[in-house]
Amino acid sequence: MSEERRRELGASDAPVEDELKESFDATVNEGAERLQRTLRAVVVTGLFGGFEIGLGIMAYLAVLHETGNELLAGLAFGVGLVALLLAHSELFTENFLMPVAAVVAKEGSIAQLAKLWGGTLVANLVGGWIFVWIVMQAFPQWSATVSDAAHHYVDPPFSLQTVALAVLGGSTITLMSRMQQGTTNDVAKIVATMIGGFLLAGLGLFHSILDSLLIFAAIHSGADVGYGQWLGFFGYTLLFNMLGGLVLVTLLRLVRTKELIQQRREEAPADPDAARGR
Repeated sequence: MSEERRRELGASDAPVEDELKESFDATVNEGAERLQRTLRAVVVTGLFGGFEIGLGIMAYLAVLHETGNELLAGLAFGVGLVALLLAHSELFTENFLMPVAAVVAKEGSIAQLAKLWGGTLVANLVGGWIFVWIVMQAFPQWSATVSDAAHHYVDPPFSLQTVALAVLGGSTITLMSRMQQGTTNDVAKIVATMIGGFLLAGLGLFHSILDSLLIFAAIHSGADVGYGQWLGFFGYTLLFNMLGGLVLVTLLRLVRTKELIQQRREEAPADPDAARGR
């Protein structure tokens, strides 16, 4: 089918389906908005993101403590991701698709991406550390439950299995962000968010922020887990989360929309800082 014929089939003149173009535009616009945030805004939204993921941890531990069922607890964890979505806060691993697409489309810079990633990552960890400390002071009866959960992540040796779990963790959260951008229906966004939370927590995938908060909660409770063990887990999990999100989801989406990327690059202002005013 010729490009001209493809264009005749849709309402727009883009060489791809109209729905894909709308989703691409929403992805790039959202990514450009995030890249334009000041460092103060990045840190504040990241702190709130840590608090809201902590809310999901609280729901996860409550259900796991009462039922011992990890799948039900994983479903409960989705509460935190829904709070993140509705409050427009920031989770580090959500930033593997939208801001990268904006940078590739020349609507942001590598320096802005580094600021967003670095600021959000540190703020998520700090905010989450504070929130789970409060949770464990409020619910000390969860100490055994959170200790078992933390050992699930810090005990396994580095192996192909742990790498695969981290790759799946990164790709799952990035795909969740992609699904959210693929619809304007709030109910559909919440459903996609709950699915992402269920898969991440219910299946025990390795996620650098979510699982760090569980480990922090165990440390706060006095479990036999230390920050050295957390750091060993965090280092490789962060790397392979990024690999999963950037390669398995983001790169493939960019290849799929290469014509649209080229159009945006041609239309983009010479100064990426001016992109927000397009």
